[in-house]
Amino acid sequence: MAISPENIADALRKQIEGFQADAHQANIGHVLQVGDGVAQVSGLSQAMAGELLEFPGGVTGMALNLEEDSVGAVVLGDYLQIEEGDEVRTTGRVAEVPVGPELLGRVVNAIGEPVDGKGPINAERTDVTEKVAPGVAQRQNVDRPVQTGLKAIDSMVPIGRGQRELIIGDRQIGKTAIALDTIINQRDGDLVCIYCAIGQKESSVAQVVGTLAEAGALEHTIVVTASASSPAALQFMAPFAACTMGEYFRDNGQDALVIYDDLTKHAWAYRQMSLMLRRPPGREAYPGDVFYLHSRLLERAAQLHENEGGGSLTALPIIETQEADVTTYIPTNVISITDGQIYLEADLFNSGVRPAINPGISVSRVGGDAQTRAMKSVAGGLRLDLSQYRDVAAFAQFASDLDQATRNQLERGQRVTDLLKQGQFSPMPVEEQVGVIFAGTQGLIDDVPVSELGRFEQELLAYLRDVHSQTLEGIRSSGDLSDDAESELRAAIDEFKTNVFVGITETDDAE
Repeated sequence: MAISPENIADALRKQIEGFQADAHQANIGHVLQVGDGVAQVSGLSQAMAGELLEFPGGVTGMALNLEEDSVGAVVLGDYLQIEEGDEVRTTGRVAEVPVGPELLGRVVNAIGEPVDGKGPINAERTDVTEKVAPGVAQRQNVDRPVQTGLKAIDSMVPIGRGQRELIIGDRQIGKTAIALDTIINQRDGDLVCIYCAIGQKESSVAQVVGTLAEAGALEHTIVVTASASSPAALQFMAPFAACTMGEYFRDNGQDALVIYDDLTKHAWAYRQMSLMLRRPPGREAYPGDVFYLHSRLLERAAQLHENEGGGSLTALPIIETQEADVTTYIPTNVISITDGQIYLEADLFNSGVRPAINPGISVSRVGGDAQTRAMKSVAGGLRLDLSQYRDVAAFAQFASDLDQATRNQLERGQRVTDLLKQGQFSPMPVEEQVGVIFAGTQGLIDDVPVSELGRFEQELLAYLRDVHSQTLEGIRSSGDLSDDAESELRAAIDEFKTNVFVGITETDDAE
């Protein structure tokens, strides 16, 4: 069909009349200088604090310093490919990360990108990394436990859901081990875990991931990593990203646990970033706002009120000290903004006490509210007894003659200390913990040699599982140690000592 010139003219006229130009407003600047992960950008007069910026090559940055003639931005990626004069655009978005159940079982970086080689994460939602913490009216008391599976913690320094419990101590004395044991102990539970590794060796992060995968605990865990080789900006962002991922579950009525390993390196990264941005330093050459930095991070951990869904976010920040000095800037900061502290001591660790917890100065400000009634009934005076034992033991080594009461106290303390030792990556269910601690606090192990306590515990637990499983199941399901259950437990332990443990000991001696 031929088209006449008149038809062509009409068609063009209609298109011209209906034409609407889409106007795009873009705030474009140029790099003045770049180095050490920080870029000075001119021309971004409309940039907002914390806004994401687009650099060439798909590299993202974040505006932090808003000055009269330029913007100081940190580069969240490879800054070596950015050059002076490169074009920079604002995005209108603040820093955000993907959230949701799609991240479970994955290892991601500080901006939510996968680094585990398992393909993309098709998360349906994103959320901002900086948020205001829930207010007083949105919270309620912490009254449910986070079972770590560690006898020493669950009995003496209990952690509640929604609490902030600091783990503090020198390097290489088991801080990360406590965190990993806690994650492993949630294998069959309802607690979602987020492990945030800040400034660690990539080999260490790979080892953690391998440990969790081997224990079957990676399926309910998100690993956020900003390794030592990552830019300081990513190490700075990592804990905020991990917290946002945990908040998704909290705000949807679930329980989540986030572990920051560790905040000392987070403060170091922030110091490096701030010095490059020429922010004024405060005490000890740290920027004066590092306290506020950790405050607003940890304050986001909360047990929400039932009207808000009843979810919780528990925080376990880790702080590394130098020669057990907790009076320096970062430890002092974080101690003051947590609900309790677990102090690990190098002397205890080196003497074979694992986990190396000092019960005298470790504290949980939630206390018995975060324990089951069964654990509360058997472990009530345990922390005080152990603290007194350590004090008496310190003086007893200089005494030539001790009265019988002091000797009994020393022997009981020595046995309970040995009973609370626990191997790495072997968390125990709460009912088995109750059985073991009951034997210790009730004097049922006073006649067992200290050298035999490890074998005694293993064989006792095996005996209870095989012969008295209904007693353990009753303690687990009710969460209480009734008079009947206590009588059954006492009888079971006496029966084990009479018929099983002694027989084995005699056999061993005969051999």
